[in-house]
Amino acid sequence: MKSTPNVWLVLTLLLIACPPKPIQYNDPVPDHESFALASKILNETRTLNVWLPPKYKSGDAKYPVVYMPDGGIVGEDFPHIANTLAELISAGTIQPVILVGIQNTNRKRDLTGPTVVAKDKEWIPENGGSDAFRRFIRDELFMEVNKRYRTTDTRTIVGESLAGLFVTETFLLAPDMFNNYIAVDPSLWWNDQYLVKNAGLLLATGEMNGRKFWFAGSSAKDIQEATSKLADVLTKVVRPGLHWKYSPEPNEKHNTIFKAVKQNAFLWMLGK
Repeated sequence: MKSTPNVWLVLTLLLIACPPKPIQYNDPVPDHESFALASKILNETRTLNVWLPPKYKSGDAKYPVVYMPDGGIVGEDFPHIANTLAELISAGTIQPVILVGIQNTNRKRDLTGPTVVAKDKEWIPENGGSDAFRRFIRDELFMEVNKRYRTTDTRTIVGESLAGLFVTETFLLAPDMFNNYIAVDPSLWWNDQYLVKNAGLLLATGEMNGRKFWFAGSSAKDIQEATSKLADVLTKVVRPGLHWKYSPEPNEKHNTIFKAVKQNAFLWMLGK
């Protein structure tokens, strides 16, 4: 009798050979500005896309800034996030903000930390660039945005999937960088759930006062398992001044969850 191939093994090999692309939306591109920033840290020039709130150009007020990896115009998340912020601001349900989208050059490099897992390395051979990407944002991008635009000191970062992994990693490793963190379906399975397994220690030692962390997990088994574990850790490690919310979304898939939860995330994080 012939043995039946392991279906899950076949699917896994296919995913390694043809890794999924970032989820794409067909939202109209809103009016925005773009500028190039030559990074010494990354040794490349990066494109930044900026959406300004409606009354920005008619006054002199300063605004909080929302930063977003996967912030390109084509095939990335900038258009649908900018349109959502515009709708919420117009409705008066969140405070006006500036959106800064960081367009990708090498997404998988920038959004992952190093890994010891062989399958991770097969999928992303150039892994481990998140520390440099974080230094680019902190040491170069913040200064440039503050120079070009009227900004307050309040910063938010939002990301989904690998970008959600980067958001969570930054929250745990460098919580002072942002006031607010939104991680949608973060790929916390990366490096054998390293961030989840070490979250207790990192939460106990990091400066968490005044920080807000919102995260959601879809029905995807590997993500749902890791995000639920992270919620358990956050429940056990009580840090005064840290506000967090976990939104399990069992009816959403990895390719539907961002649009399904983004308004709730912004309302909880930036709501009036």
